[in-house]
Amino acid sequence: MGPLDGIRVIDMTSVLMGPFATQFLGDMGADVVKIEAPDGDVTRQIAPFRSAGMGAVYMNANRNKRSVCLDLKNPAGHGVLLRLLKDADILVYNVRPRAMARLGLAYEAVSAANPRLIYAGLYGFGQDGPYAAKPAYDDLIQGGSGLSSLFARAGDGVPRYAPSAISDRIVGLTALGAICASLVHRQRTGLGQRVDVPMFETMVNFVLGDHLGGLSYEPPLDRGGYARQLSRDRRPYQTSDGYVCALVYNDKQWRSFLGAIGRAELMDDPRFATFAARAENIDHVYGELARIFLERSTADWLDLLEAADIPSMPMHDLDSLLEDPHLTATGFFQRIEHPSEGAMRVMRPTMRWSQTPAEVRRLAPRQGEHGREVLLEAGFTESEVRAMAEAGALILPDTSGA
Repeated sequence: MGPLDGIRVIDMTSVLMGPFATQFLGDMGADVVKIEAPDGDVTRQIAPFRSAGMGAVYMNANRNKRSVCLDLKNPAGHGVLLRLLKDADILVYNVRPRAMARLGLAYEAVSAANPRLIYAGLYGFGQDGPYAAKPAYDDLIQGGSGLSSLFARAGDGVPRYAPSAISDRIVGLTALGAICASLVHRQRTGLGQRVDVPMFETMVNFVLGDHLGGLSYEPPLDRGGYARQLSRDRRPYQTSDGYVCALVYNDKQWRSFLGAIGRAELMDDPRFATFAARAENIDHVYGELARIFLERSTADWLDLLEAADIPSMPMHDLDSLLEDPHLTATGFFQRIEHPSEGAMRVMRPTMRWSQTPAEVRRLAPRQGEHGREVLLEAGFTESEVRAMAEAGALILPDTSGA
């Protein structure tokens, strides 16, 4: 049933940051009701997809949810949302707070009707600074948090974005923790509260945890930056026939590694002799390792590293990752039949509980798929549901071709 069984979440999020967070709440057993505008979540349109509105990015961030499509500019649609919020435990949104206020959904108004509600906002910037009204997307926050400049320092001098929506996902996970902590507070006090999770501040904290370095001190001791992470040779090591990922880190691992390759004398080199010396000469150390790894095949290295108890992994691409023996053994990838999309590969929830196991109870919904179901549960009559659909306040899926 999941540890959050019985918790009702009204999910007013779209794109990725918010849906990623609320999907975890659904995985944990919460009843997540995704409120979509008439145009639907934009990620529905990101290819590839078999059916319009069911893109792969959307599908992988919206399992364990029910979809209700409302026109909140229509008074009847707005009234439906307020009625759903009255009995909800959590509201999650990821538009700017001023937009929520324009919709009549500011915290003060919503909490007055439901003091137990946890009102969680995921948005670009803290509301007490000059960036408060600015829009934010993952790319902007990667650049603004300093992450893109670190790619330049670590590479060829050209700033880049990570090839993943890393800001959206990190902030989504941060929000998940904050929301669960708020549930504990409510259990103790009976009261909900507003939870604010700004992207910019969250990602600056994330990046500088590694890289504030000497800038932590007054006066600064250096320009900041964690030298090992910024070394140009910190990358998968090229072998004679591919690549391997390995980390020879502490003194024990270095002695074991150098002994296994017949280079024990390298520990007599003062640049390799201690952890501190290796950190100070990290570019030289990584450069020497890069030369050493060229001498053997990937398979030979993986066997040698495992025997020497050196942390290592194959460097997967997207194809080989699907065949990873560990993921296969743990059942991480599961083949399912989606009601509208047919045969699909899905990822199992990664968290495990001994008493309240998480599971995929619902696959990503079609837009508005559960509108009638959710409204009837909330006490609306069938005739009221039909009238709202006819007025355009509630958008139901087209079933004429079903």
